[in-house]
Amino acid sequence: MKQFKTLAFLSLTLLASAALAQTKQVMGVSIPSADHGWTAGIVYWANQAKAELEKQYPGLTVIVKTAKDANEQANQIQDLSAVNKINALVILPQESAPLTRPVGNLQKKGVFTVVVDRALTDPTAQSAYVAGDNPGLGKVSAEYVGKTLGGKGNVVVLRGIATVIDNQRVDGFESTLKAKYPNVKILDKQYANWNRDDGFKVMQDYLTRFPKIDAVWAQDDDIAVGVLKAIQQAGRKDIKFVLGGAGMKEMVKKVQDGDPLITADVTYPPTMIRDAMQLTAKSIMTKAAMPKSTIIPSVLITKANAAKFYYPDSPF
Repeated sequence: MKQFKTLAFLSLTLLASAALAQTKQVMGVSIPSADHGWTAGIVYWANQAKAELEKQYPGLTVIVKTAKDANEQANQIQDLSAVNKINALVILPQESAPLTRPVGNLQKKGVFTVVVDRALTDPTAQSAYVAGDNPGLGKVSAEYVGKTLGGKGNVVVLRGIATVIDNQRVDGFESTLKAKYPNVKILDKQYANWNRDDGFKVMQDYLTRFPKIDAVWAQDDDIAVGVLKAIQQAGRKDIKFVLGGAGMKEMVKKVQDGDPLITADVTYPPTMIRDAMQLTAKSIMTKAAMPKSTIIPSVLITKANAAKFYYPDSPF
């Protein structure tokens, strides 16, 4: 009888150990270094999510890696697979093309691959995709610009970097203006590379060339910081408002406080990395199916709702 009890205890122990082993999972997170405001937000929210998820799922280990360029990122995800034996990878690629094959190779080895924001050139290399609504950002921005100008006026546009994301935003903006506000004229569109210094330089050029500008669509809050500096230095009073995008905390606070030039903003939140990590963790830990594509809507931030989008502890 004693021997039977001992065998029964050992069997239960082995079953419990096997169940525990099955629940243990390792999730790698590969993201760009904090080289500007938005990516600083990505790094912040990735680490917040790591702490939350490891508490929520005791069997989950989350490893967050940052990379300064695509080559470093490719090497990191190879190490995450070979050394850390990850079961899932959440990646915001530095660049789409150079990361497509490395991510695809991991997927072929059975790693669940979730791509955030910048889609791969071969969609079959990713198990799931999580991103903001880039066409929607352009459309929401155009609706605000057109309505606020009363359907008529001169607008200058500052683009980001020559990417699919930028094209989607600008196409959404232009098509909405054309369809709903045909008397809003775009004076020019120039790349400012999602960068404050470039935003300042491009806006200086616009201020020199155009004597009357009613509004500025900066598309991005880092660009908008440079735009505001250029307007202030030039002492121009004709510009009614500057509309950025992404939800930088400084811009949201300006909206909240009733700033005369920053009257609204449009979300493209770095919290999308947290959303992607949460969805991935739920999928690998509970075996719940994750949607192939999750698009996070762009929302207009006004004084009325700005408090909901203000994160004072975040770097962005």
